[in-house]
Amino acid sequence: MRLMTCSRASLALTLLLPLGAAAERPSFEVTSNEVFNPASIAPYAGDHGDVYARIDADLAEHLGELQRWVRQPSVSAQNEGITEMAQMLRDDLERLGFSEARIVPGSGHPGVWGYYDAGAETNLLLYMMYDVQPVNPGDWQVPPYAGELVDTELGTVLMARGAMNQKGPQRALLNAMQAIIDVTGTLPVNVMLLAEGEEELGSPNYPELVGKFEDRLRTADAVFFPFNSQNARGEITMYLGVKGILYMEMEARGGPQGGPTESEIHGSYKAIVDSPAWRLVQGLASLTSDDGNTIMVPGYYDAVRPPTESEMALVNGIAGTWDGQAAARQLGVAQWIDGLTGRDAIMEYLYMPTLNIDGIWSGYTGEGSKTILPHVATAKVDSRLPPGLHPDQAQAMIRRHLDDRGFTDIEIRRMGAYPAAQTSVDAPVVRAAISVFNKYGTTREVWPRLAGSAPFYQFTDRLGLPFVFAGLGHGGGVHGPDEFTVIYPAAGSGIAGLADIEKGYVDFLYALAGK
Repeated sequence: MRLMTCSRASLALTLLLPLGAAAERPSFEVTSNEVFNPASIAPYAGDHGDVYARIDADLAEHLGELQRWVRQPSVSAQNEGITEMAQMLRDDLERLGFSEARIVPGSGHPGVWGYYDAGAETNLLLYMMYDVQPVNPGDWQVPPYAGELVDTELGTVLMARGAMNQKGPQRALLNAMQAIIDVTGTLPVNVMLLAEGEEELGSPNYPELVGKFEDRLRTADAVFFPFNSQNARGEITMYLGVKGILYMEMEARGGPQGGPTESEIHGSYKAIVDSPAWRLVQGLASLTSDDGNTIMVPGYYDAVRPPTESEMALVNGIAGTWDGQAAARQLGVAQWIDGLTGRDAIMEYLYMPTLNIDGIWSGYTGEGSKTILPHVATAKVDSRLPPGLHPDQAQAMIRRHLDDRGFTDIEIRRMGAYPAAQTSVDAPVVRAAISVFNKYGTTREVWPRLAGSAPFYQFTDRLGLPFVFAGLGHGGGVHGPDEFTVIYPAAGSGIAGLADIEKGYVDFLYALAGK
């Protein structure tokens, strides 16, 4: 694999940079045509009929457990129901027979720790999050915490905040564990569980939680996060990592350098008074090329690494099945940047850092006119970071770029940050998950990573453990209204219902144990 570079920056912005410092976007020369085919992994052959039968017999009760969880609000941003949800999880672990189950106080919302000693050879660490996003009840078909069943074209779904992200999949895994224990008396693996209540806040204190149990966590063989991996057609997509993130507020205020310092003033004074709003806009504009698509911060792309050979095989496999045009239409996007298609679009999506303005505000934005010169302007900015680019590096480069161009007055406040995480497709836990998927259908795609972010580096980098987030099932509405997960699929659907979701988790635990 050879790393190539090509500049897409505009000439105007290039001239603003010191000679030779213009940022360049990496591109990658494809040197391997090897294709990873998930169907090459043999389907899991185990049969745990007694446990499956117990799931079928107890399915109504298991659905009730999902409803009990989603009916408990746990909005981390508003500290609504957090203590109650942490206690519910702790109590449920005790009920399952965990010899250790306790709430773990810390600098933020509490964590929950649990340990189940099955006397097994394999140690599995479960990552869980018990918090959810805020809701606007008026946007929902049903009350967001009522836990109601709703009939849709996909079948009967559980519609509630947390049904998909992540209470539904997590409680389904605990249901599966309960069925195994009820039938066999124990689990096929030892289980450690460390849950947080701040994932939707960027997991600012999860490193502290990990630190409290680090020596024990390092004894795990793998880490698992229950997740719905099927799309609306029942096709399974698996992801082996995530990008990192740097989330910032950037703010310009009036001060000694100019501009109103205490409050907004009459707009006529712009003739002789500096504008913090223009300062912020110009500072932000200096960070990218004119089209906003190339990051002009010197050195920002230098740490970006190309795909490994095994990752390249995954990308080649995706390119044979991914419908980029359909994906763009689903998002309401006319085309990708520069008309990218196929493997080129996939590579940009997975291996390029981003610099994105999430929101920007200043002064008066209400109805009608108000002619003022605001004293402060603020923007929220995020940068998604592929493996190799650490958020500390990224922030330092942005700070230096602004300072070098005279924007020393623009303040940067870090809101959240963590690096990328990556697991190899050759890890036994990955192979076990794919084998189970192939038992229930066909794994359509295995991606090197999601382009989104999560704090999984705590496991892959800090603890050196392979991490998998996967599972049967389908849902939608994550972070928005009408969040749902399918419970009883429509006739002829390839989507797994709650019973098969739980049976898939049963098989995964046994496959990981080699049974």
